[in-house]
Amino acid sequence: MHEYSIAYDLYATAKKAALDHHATRVKKISVDVGKMAMVNPEQVIFLFDTIKEDDPLFTSAVLACAEVEPETKCPCGYAGNEIYVCPRCGALPEVVRGREIVVTNVEIEVAD
Repeated sequence: MHEYSIAYDLYATAKKAALDHHATRVKKISVDVGKMAMVNPEQVIFLFDTIKEDDPLFTSAVLACAEVEPETKCPCGYAGNEIYVCPRCGALPEVVRGREIVVTNVEIEVAD
């Protein structure tokens, strides 16, 4: 179950960002999850909620996952979202986007 390690890495990334900026509370972690990443976002959210349970910094933190559509390109010049066969030449196109799992934003609260 690689979703657990992904959820833990997201937690650790957000925690480091929060501590680096002297946060009193983590409010929201926004993540882009590529559809080709072979990850179930609902499971990641569930596991993240389990991991953050005992951390007072994350009491009301929300993990928001946005799915990213795949983008491909082919040496023949094709660019689009066909992932298996290039519609122009029949070759296997290269996936240039849609496999990533990226933290795009960590929303925190800091003391005045």
